[in-house]
Amino acid sequence: MIRAAVLTVSDGVASGEREDSGGPALAAACREALGAEIGELAVVPDDRAAIAEKIRRWSAGGFDLILSTGGTGVSPRDRTPEAFRDVLDLEIPGLAEKMRAETGRALPAAYLSRQVAGIAGSALCIALPGSPRGAVECFLAVAPLLPHAIALARGERAAHPRSQPGGAG
Repeated sequence: MIRAAVLTVSDGVASGEREDSGGPALAAACREALGAEIGELAVVPDDRAAIAEKIRRWSAGGFDLILSTGGTGVSPRDRTPEAFRDVLDLEIPGLAEKMRAETGRALPAAYLSRQVAGIAGSALCIALPGSPRGAVECFLAVAPLLPHAIALARGERAAHPRSQPGGAG
């Protein structure tokens, strides 16, 4: 069983001005695609320190997968990638590359998104776009690879996902 947490990064949602639609959409996609148990959903403003603290706490708290939605664009307040890098022990650039490549075919603006993925402790952490559709599409682009990555992050021996479409052999 994969234990996951989902973080929405948004000034508007954190202040109560907007409803959180991205976090719940991402949690539902995670449950459906991976059969994951969503242990926590949270919201923080676009604040680098607050984002990093939440990722740090969750990665130390036994979560296998930490997903965030929001703050990956190029506006002045978008600092989620920097917050993730403050916490990650190692980065996995291929996951972000795959997300942009798959979603960029239909939406060229996807190449402006600054997704980040990596390992913090033994948790796989992925920063996704803020729109519910973008977050879910990016997540689904890499979902087939995640059980293998999570097993490796846990220190388990895991079968290589060669049989998956587009998998390197």
